[in-house]
Amino acid sequence: MSVEVNNLNGNHNNDNQGVVQDKRELLCLLKLLKKYQLKDAEEIICKEANVNPSDLANVGDNDVKTILSAVLQTGNGHESRPSTVPPAASATDELNAAEALAKFIGDDAFDAQQYEQAYEELRSFVEDSLDIYKHELSMVLYPILVQIYFKILASGQVEKARGFIEKYKSDLDGYYIEGLFNLLLISKPEELLDNDLVAAMETDKFVIRMSRDAHSLFKRHIQDRRQEVVADIVTKYLHFDTYEGMARNKMQCVATAGSHIGDAKRQDNKIRVYYGLLKEVDFQTLTTPAPAPEEEDDDPDAPDRPKKKKPKKDPLLSKKSKSDPNAPAIDRIPLPELKDTDKLLKLKALREASKRLPLNKDQLPSAVFYTVLNSSQGVTCAEISDDSTMLACGFGDSTVRIWSLTPAKLRALKEADSLRELDKESADINARMLDERSGEMTRSFMGHTGPVYRCAFAPEMNLLLSCSEDTTIRLWSLLTWSCVVTYRGHVYPVWDVRFAPHGYYFVSCSFDKTARLWATDSNQALRVFVGHLSDVDCVQFHPNSNYVATGSSDRTVRLWDALTGQSVRLMTGHKGSVSSLAFSACGRYLASGSVDHNIMVWDLSNGSLVTTLLRHTSTVSTITFSRDGTLLAAAGLDNNMTLWDFHKLTDDYLSNHITLSHHQDENDEDVYLLRTFPSKNSPFVTLHFTRRNLLMCVGIFKN
Repeated sequence: MSVEVNNLNGNHNNDNQGVVQDKRELLCLLKLLKKYQLKDAEEIICKEANVNPSDLANVGDNDVKTILSAVLQTGNGHESRPSTVPPAASATDELNAAEALAKFIGDDAFDAQQYEQAYEELRSFVEDSLDIYKHELSMVLYPILVQIYFKILASGQVEKARGFIEKYKSDLDGYYIEGLFNLLLISKPEELLDNDLVAAMETDKFVIRMSRDAHSLFKRHIQDRRQEVVADIVTKYLHFDTYEGMARNKMQCVATAGSHIGDAKRQDNKIRVYYGLLKEVDFQTLTTPAPAPEEEDDDPDAPDRPKKKKPKKDPLLSKKSKSDPNAPAIDRIPLPELKDTDKLLKLKALREASKRLPLNKDQLPSAVFYTVLNSSQGVTCAEISDDSTMLACGFGDSTVRIWSLTPAKLRALKEADSLRELDKESADINARMLDERSGEMTRSFMGHTGPVYRCAFAPEMNLLLSCSEDTTIRLWSLLTWSCVVTYRGHVYPVWDVRFAPHGYYFVSCSFDKTARLWATDSNQALRVFVGHLSDVDCVQFHPNSNYVATGSSDRTVRLWDALTGQSVRLMTGHKGSVSSLAFSACGRYLASGSVDHNIMVWDLSNGSLVTTLLRHTSTVSTITFSRDGTLLAAAGLDNNMTLWDFHKLTDDYLSNHITLSHHQDENDEDVYLLRTFPSKNSPFVTLHFTRRNLLMCVGIFKN
């Protein structure tokens, strides 16, 4: 019996030691929560565990460090006594949150007043600096203001953090106010951990382009005033892209500002871009008949027979396309081999383009406007086929509808038995395959389970792509009038989808912050373009099919290499989400429209800004270039369409070429503006130039 009593006593002592150890760990956790002012969690644990807050006075910082090191060792696989703390799961979550918030603060002895005083001194330094440097120095105020706000908020002083923003937000340019407003919606320190803007500024340093002289002044101010807190923020969260020369003026600074990550680094735009166009196929071999066997001229039986004349070559087809030194190799990315039917379509397009009307300031295009009326769920998108014969619209009720824009009806394939009876070698086999009795002026596709945000015709006009809120992309046949493939890969709504100009490939973009490259014969994405900090709103293929442009809600435009999946251009300057993109006919320039009402033109050879076109008073929803590349047409939600002299714009840009550090001043809006076409009460959805340079517009009537 004595042995049993001794064993019981031993177990009782061990249990007492375990309870003491558990209480010690709990007090250390409460001490850590109190340090970071997580009062709600502290009060809940004290109440649940029946702990007196006065007991925390007996716990020191060394005890907390000891417990944390023991926990880390347990996580690395070392043996440890199992914990018996009742609120273990919630306590661990709170501990992880506390550690994450501690990274924002970065200082155990955090003093919000010290940070506010340091910012006040920095603000005074910028105001008192010389005018030549003031505009570049003022670019540091926004990122430092935001980082101080993060630190004050992470310490639990929510009202003080809001008061700090309200006090100094008037010092910043207007395009930063939207971002500050979103930050003011954060009501708890824990919400910092899930905010996209916060995560972006934590992972990527804010880039500021600054002259070397202005940067030297800034560094001297930090060192002389001994502003350790500002210096620490600059080291961790700011990157200065310095250059030799005179400091930029306010207009030049504002031209490339506005992005969530600041300016683009110069190394972001160093990679060579092959923006030239691919060499077109030689159509002469396709159209020239095989030479007849030569007959002897000295035929004794027919001495007077006239000699046969050689068939004349078509001057349109005899023109050989010049090789562009800036064009990529024809086999840089695998492109599908053209079939005879594809070559005939290209030949038809070439003949039609020969009748194209040359456009200039004295000869503007004629425009036709299609208005969609009485749509029950509203038109969400519209697209016109390359040959201008079909119009496709997506609707909020998840349907896609197609209209014929010519007297020819939309026909379907004949039945299988009828197709077997056709002569496959017939020259008009494509027309014979279609059933005349099935012709209709309009057809509908149903299959999506959410609003359709974009439609895109294939270059061969036999396929149609659509993307939707249901996260899928569907490929529809315009011969069988049915869904052929459903592509799944995005995990959030898909905003845009576009076919490559050479077919086969297409690209999509989504709310999941990615763009994806696909091929029609694969249900898996070939490339995933990752780099934007917010959802990707619009996408466009380069005319040579080797590059993809994306516009995002992070206010940046990126150019991606379809071969490597690498970002080769980063362009900043928009003050709102990018809503539309268009490449010039030559492939060198990219135009982007935005929610900020502006149109910006970029030079892809170096990623620099060419100019900003100002005239619209609302979102620029669609942009397109004329087929000869001389005019730029843009339209938006302000019920206006503008025509710009792009030929004159590029001539002025090339004759007054500017350095990467100094961007061209914004020109007077009337210098390049040729004409403004207002609609009565219909916002523009899409614009399209036909092969003969007739301008076609689609809009929706707003009652």
